[in-house]
Amino acid sequence: MEDLIIARRLRVPVDDAEDGTSGWGEVAARQLDAALLSVGFTCSPALLDRLAALPGEQVIDLGVRVLAAVRRLVGDHVEHNAYFIDFPKNVPDTLEFWVGLLREAMLDPVAAARLQPDILNLLDLPRYGSYQHTYADLLAAHAELIPLASDRVTVLELGGSLRDEARELYFSLAGSEVPLATEDLAALRALAAFCAEDQPEHVPVRENRAVINEVRLAAGQPLLVDTVTDVLRLASACSGGDVTLSTSTRLRSFRRAERRILLAALDTIPATKHGDVLRHREQWKRLGERLHPHEYPQFPRAAQVFDVARGVRTATSFASRVEAALAAGRTEEAVSLLEHTPGALLRRLDHLLRAGGGSAVLEAAERSAAHASGRVLLSLREHLQNRLAPVSRVFTNRHGRAWTTPDTRSPLEEEALNRTLAVLDEEITRRLPDPGELIVDPAVLDVALPLSGKAVAPGLGMLPRGSLSPVDGELLRFFVYWRQAERRTDYDLSALMLDSTYDNPTHISWTSYANDFATYSGDLTEAPDGASEFIDVRLSQATQPIIIPQVDIYAGERFDEAAEAFFGYMIRDAAQEGRPFEARTVRMKSDLRGSGRIALPLVFLRGDDGAWRVKWLHLYLSGHPAFNQVEGNRVTASLLVRSIVERDYLRVGYLVDLLRAKSSGGGHVTYIGLEAPADLPDGARVYTPATLHELIPA
Repeated sequence: MEDLIIARRLRVPVDDAEDGTSGWGEVAARQLDAALLSVGFTCSPALLDRLAALPGEQVIDLGVRVLAAVRRLVGDHVEHNAYFIDFPKNVPDTLEFWVGLLREAMLDPVAAARLQPDILNLLDLPRYGSYQHTYADLLAAHAELIPLASDRVTVLELGGSLRDEARELYFSLAGSEVPLATEDLAALRALAAFCAEDQPEHVPVRENRAVINEVRLAAGQPLLVDTVTDVLRLASACSGGDVTLSTSTRLRSFRRAERRILLAALDTIPATKHGDVLRHREQWKRLGERLHPHEYPQFPRAAQVFDVARGVRTATSFASRVEAALAAGRTEEAVSLLEHTPGALLRRLDHLLRAGGGSAVLEAAERSAAHASGRVLLSLREHLQNRLAPVSRVFTNRHGRAWTTPDTRSPLEEEALNRTLAVLDEEITRRLPDPGELIVDPAVLDVALPLSGKAVAPGLGMLPRGSLSPVDGELLRFFVYWRQAERRTDYDLSALMLDSTYDNPTHISWTSYANDFATYSGDLTEAPDGASEFIDVRLSQATQPIIIPQVDIYAGERFDEAAEAFFGYMIRDAAQEGRPFEARTVRMKSDLRGSGRIALPLVFLRGDDGAWRVKWLHLYLSGHPAFNQVEGNRVTASLLVRSIVERDYLRVGYLVDLLRAKSSGGGHVTYIGLEAPADLPDGARVYTPATLHELIPA
């Protein structure tokens, strides 16, 4: 729980304790701060003062845990060796390197006997694909890093007690208006159990509701349900399955008390919503076998749910009635139906306008805007502003798997677009709170609003898809680390370089070690004890303005099957020297996951002014079952990246403009930025990337 709070909020929970003896706690606190600086972190003045007042032994114990947590956060908890010991120096030419390995193999009788006459298998060449030196050898070959003021220093703030910090994080995640990432759902489950005595009453996202209902069911508390699907999600969560219901779950048996609670919850759902059962009919049949509804005659409507699943009772889903009306050209009927579910109407607004709904559709949308969720309003706002200047459509699922297609839809009338945008802006403004005195860090204005967090794995420096941030260094270094769980696993770090038209591709990978401005650290083909690969890019010498790092699975375990897998990038000056991996120069690090075989975390772009910026992608390509490499996916990757780069994402700057128009200029302080400054007054409301989802109005 302590690790979770430090990683998610960069706050150190400190419980009350008796004051320590004079000097000893202060000395231990200073030692901890020095150790943290070596990995790019530091204690805030308030945290240092609080630690100095604790017994020295307690500070040491806490410090060991804090240091371990931040090292994991930045990726410094493992040893990052490189295939070429002098990397980025003395990296050989690709062909020269392979010829040298082949020559060695031919001169070695044992190795030569393994070579097949007609096939050159790189894995059969001696010394290829595995470390030829120890990590200690690597350290001895590199000079110490020269610290610079531009190195990352992340401030750890003083937190309250562990229980208070856990409760605050729990209510933040539970009350999120946007769906959470898989890791955040797991964190929510742990927090719900830890904070069992403090349960929120309002949980807007249904997947989050299923996780919390799991804890309520175990405690015998009433469930938060208003649709039959809420109960099915809960049953799946209790069985260790997928609460999104996108994959089937083998449901477990339920105790009699659990069956009674689940059936009682189902019995409260009106029959008009039983049509939702048809979406997951087979799962409902399996659940009926586990709940034995015939044993509970006091819950007749619950029994009807399973009758619908078995086809004994007919029920028409709301969605099917709307689709039937649209298919028959009865747009007015479809609009009339959709007005009962304002969010659904707004999600279909584009389709309804193209179907000839005219002013009636716009008037229904205006009425619905006051009753739909804030996330729906913002999503529609982003969608419509991209209809003003259409670009290729990009579709992304919850795993980050994406595909793109040209936009062949007929354009919307500009008058209807502007009218709807004005309605949305007015309604969103109405829901925003008065920020009082608003203070904004300009660096946060280009961060995309987190309208969904599903594809974004938590980590250091992570921003939502579509966000832009500056790159302010001479040397850009990508890195990937993985450790296989059960079978040989070969990941390949690569970089695709394109011109301003997303053409004329070149690449850096295990098939091309270097060009005029980039260098590869060498290929590792297995990782029983962990393996790291790096790519250096000298930005001032780069001849192509688009650089797309990627991680390809050449063989072995998927990202979510490996024991550990993460990607990140560092920024440093060329004169700093140092090891291939230096924690204090890491700007971003995040776990790799998902079922895709090719990861596209971000893209680096050089603007017309010569400055470099990074745009966040969080994408995965399906790829081939094996032997993925950058040369084989460059067309797909370039199309997808172009779709993301050219899309106009709704950014924090949009909400800031609305907040400024609503600000009273006095009273409390609201701060929005990438990091919270130390001089904010008590009671200030702070929004950073970790809490940006709280900016989304209800």
